[in-house]
Amino acid sequence: MKPTALGRLRCGLRSEPNLYDVEFKLYEDDRLIDHVYSYFGMRKISIQNGKVLLNNTPYYQRLILDQGYWPDSHLTPPSEEALLEDIEKILAMGYNGVRKHMKIEDARFLYWCDVKGLLVWSEMAATFEFNDEAVETFTKEWVEIVRQQYNHPSIVTWVPFNESWGIPQVLTDVQQQKFTESIYHLTKSLDPHRPVIVNDGWEHTVSDIVTLHDYEEKGTKLYERYADKGALLNGEISFNNWKYAMAQGYAYRGQPVIVSEFGGIAFRTDTGWGYGNQVATEEAFIERFRGITQAIKDLDYICGYCYTQITDVQQEVNGLLTEDRKPKVPLETIKEINLA
Repeated sequence: MKPTALGRLRCGLRSEPNLYDVEFKLYEDDRLIDHVYSYFGMRKISIQNGKVLLNNTPYYQRLILDQGYWPDSHLTPPSEEALLEDIEKILAMGYNGVRKHMKIEDARFLYWCDVKGLLVWSEMAATFEFNDEAVETFTKEWVEIVRQQYNHPSIVTWVPFNESWGIPQVLTDVQQQKFTESIYHLTKSLDPHRPVIVNDGWEHTVSDIVTLHDYEEKGTKLYERYADKGALLNGEISFNNWKYAMAQGYAYRGQPVIVSEFGGIAFRTDTGWGYGNQVATEEAFIERFRGITQAIKDLDYICGYCYTQITDVQQEVNGLLTEDRKPKVPLETIKEINLA
C-alpha cells in the first residue's frame, strides 16, 4: 500500500498566512481504496527574553474573553454561522486572539479560527473541589482535550486552571501545588511546543507565562500599581489589592507577563452586573475603556492583554456585545483603541 498526499494553498495564519488543504489517498495494487481530506498550517510559538514570539517575532496579544454562550442554546452553538459571526466581530474590534473561558469549544470554532488567523487560548473547565476523584478525572479529561485539539494551529496556549478554581488552597497547600506541577509537565510531555499557563490570574506555581487579573477601573491607578515590576512579581505587593502573582515557595523567573482579565465595563442597569461602577453613557464607556487599555499598553514589560468580555452572559452584562450580538459601542471605535 502506498499513501500519497496532495496539497494546495488556502487562507490562514501568519506571517506566511497560509493553510494547506491535503487529500490523503490509500492505494492497494494501484487501486484507490480510501481517501480523506484535511488541512494543516505551520507556525511556531516560543518564549524569549520575557516575550511571546510567533514565528520568531515578538507578538503582542490583544485577546478577548469568550465564554461561548448564547441566550437560546446556552453553551451549545446554535449554528456554524453563529460561531463565525463571533470570530468576525472579534477581528473587527482589533483583537488578534481569544481566550475561550472555562469551555472546550466546538471543533467548528477552532476550524474557523485556523482559517481566519485568530489565536486561541484553550482553557479547561474547573472542578468544584480538590480531592482524589477530582485529580483523577481532571487528569484523564485534560489529556483527552490536549490530544483532541493538538493539531489546530490557531491554539497557541494551554490553560488547565483558572483563578485557583478546583485548587482553592494552591497559595500555600503543597499537595495542590504539586498537582499543578504534574499537570504542567504532563501537558509539556504531550505538547512541548506550546506555552502552558498553570493557574491563570494569580498564585502561579510553574508556568510559562505569568498572567494577572485586575479589574481596576481607572487607567492611572492601573498604571501606577504595575509600575514597580519587581515588587509586584516578587510578592512584595498584591497586584490587584487582593491576590499575589506567585504561590508561596515559587519565584518569578522572567516569564512574559500578560494581564489576562481586565475591563468588564457595564452600562447602568438594575438587571445585571459588571466590574466596578457602571457607566451611564457611551462616552463614559469609551473613556474608561481607552484609559485602562492604554495603561496596560504603556507598561513595557507587559506583552499582551485579554479584555472581559465579548458578550453579555445572563446576569453578566459586561460584554462589548449584547447576548444577541448587538454592539454596545461602535466596533471601529474599539478597534481604534486596540490598535492605537
